[in-house]
Amino acid sequence: MKVSLCTITFRHHLVSISDIAGFARRAGFDGIELWGAHARNLGPGEHAAWLSAQGLTVPMLSDYLPLDAEEDCFRRCINELGELARLWGAPRVRTFAGNRGSAATSAGERRFLTRRLREAAARFGDHGLRLLVETHPGTLADGLSSLLQLLDEAADPALRVNFDTLHVWEGGADPLTAHDQLAGHIDYYHLKNVRRRADLGVFEPANVYAAAGRREGMTPLFEGIVDYPQFLRALPRHAKASLEWFGGNCHAVLAADLAAIRHLPDASRLRATG
Repeated sequence: MKVSLCTITFRHHLVSISDIAGFARRAGFDGIELWGAHARNLGPGEHAAWLSAQGLTVPMLSDYLPLDAEEDCFRRCINELGELARLWGAPRVRTFAGNRGSAATSAGERRFLTRRLREAAARFGDHGLRLLVETHPGTLADGLSSLLQLLDEAADPALRVNFDTLHVWEGGADPLTAHDQLAGHIDYYHLKNVRRRADLGVFEPANVYAAAGRREGMTPLFEGIVDYPQFLRALPRHAKASLEWFGGNCHAVLAADLAAIRHLPDASRLRATG
């Protein structure tokens, strides 16, 4: 298994991409998943070749396509993200399926968003990229049934799933069962955990993106309510994932979580095979 860290972890830190890359290399990460805001604002010297020289890849750009924007704006955003992905050598672009939960989305709105996702996936696919919809509350991918419907209605070879294990559990599904039902659609994994269901509010965007937001309830990967040892052992050997940590003491937590993954029993299934 290849494991990366997310630069969104450092959204409130005054650190450079060189600092992040140095830490990632020392800790043993395989790559760096770039938050879109960071990918747009880093200098041209820190692109794919530079990271490759550090032994790191960029497995995914994580951003937010404005699916409800005017047509010109929407297409410009697709083109911009595609160009950024090319510059960084990233084969995937992550987005959310809208900004409203499935139960609150009308049939007409759903058709519109589905059409936009299909169009975006096709355009990315034309350039050898994949568009990943993240399992996330407050979107059309907030539950397994809605996500399966979305994948059917917006079907395109380039449209895949970023399987956020905690959010799948949050949506009421057993992660292993959901994983089986989404087989063939999953292209990437986000890994994070929480102390208990009552603490899930710490991951609401308004809290996560606030510098003074609450972090209590966020836990290291193997200390929360989701059974990650069981889940990780079930993943294919070629799986690719990112540790998505939003809390404090980030260097220590990320390094310890990666070490714990590498040292799970039957660890040969979880190590990169090249």
